Amino acid sequence: MFAQIEKDLKILNINLNKMVGPRHPILYAAAEHLFHAGGKRIRPSIILLVAKATSRKEQLSNEHRRLAEITEIIHTASLLHDDVIDDCSQRRGLGTVNSKFSNKIAVLAGDFLFAQSSWYLANLNNLEVVKIISKIITDFAEGEIQQALASFEASISINNYINKSFHKTASLLAYSCKASAILSQSDQYTQQQFYLYGKHLGLAFQIIDDILDILGTYKNMGKLPGSDLKNGNLTAPLLFALEECPNLYNLIEREFDREGDIEYTIRLIKSTKGIEKAQDLAIENVQASIQALHNLPYTNQSIKNLILLSEKVINRMD
Repeated sequence: MFAQIEKDLKILNINLNKMVGPRHPILYAAAEHLFHAGGKRIRPSIILLVAKATSRKEQLSNEHRRLAEITEIIHTASLLHDDVIDDCSQRRGLGTVNSKFSNKIAVLAGDFLFAQSSWYLANLNNLEVVKIISKIITDFAEGEIQQALASFEASISINNYINKSFHKTASLLAYSCKASAILSQSDQYTQQQFYLYGKHLGLAFQIIDDILDILGTYKNMGKLPGSDLKNGNLTAPLLFALEECPNLYNLIEREFDREGDIEYTIRLIKSTKGIEKAQDLAIENVQASIQALHNLPYTNQSIKNLILLSEKVINRMD
């Protein structure tokens, strides 16, 4: 699926290290720790494939490459801040930056990466792209606020959950895919279809991550199951399970503070159709992402690979 851009991803990794830069040794060490913590570069890979899909002869420009790099830097910056907010000590099986260094260094490293991404974004010299990528950083902050306000709040709706998930996760893919099409000088209809592709794929990613927080193990997730629940993040499997299991309300109300509450909550969720309904929601979004590509008046190998990527997202649950 990524063989088409294998060489491009190697260039991306080299450039990322150069972009972060060694001028601030502690911040560089913090960012480098996360860059090398086993990330799969899914987001920049998607941006590179969109660039090839919308370009003549599927050729990448320097601006396309830089956009993919900016996307990964923004994503990494958001992870640094997320780990501080959620008090995470493990990510991808390794100690988080905040546990390895400190919360202060993790926050500063995240701020540093956001600033770096803004600098390189401005140097793309494309005002439209600058506007929509800047919106991503605003969305991240809004999503974190929405999540914080809804902590342990059992009355939130699935629509609230989807809205929060868009701001925290899907916004990055949606706007970056659109920006990649803009850099290819695609028409507005094509830009919108790639925006929809990124939006629905991003939502599917988040929903499946939330399912794996219930079904996964430390070995395959790099963190303990139920981490989201412990932090008060009520996700799709739990929200759907509440419809069948009122006992869950008592556990949420006491914020899972008794020994064994998280394990008991996971067992209750598994006893309902909560996970099945969350899977259906993820599949709907995957299908919507694929439909957006089918709506395009053309196809090429890059589009076929983007469709394969969407299909593979569902396989993460197998």
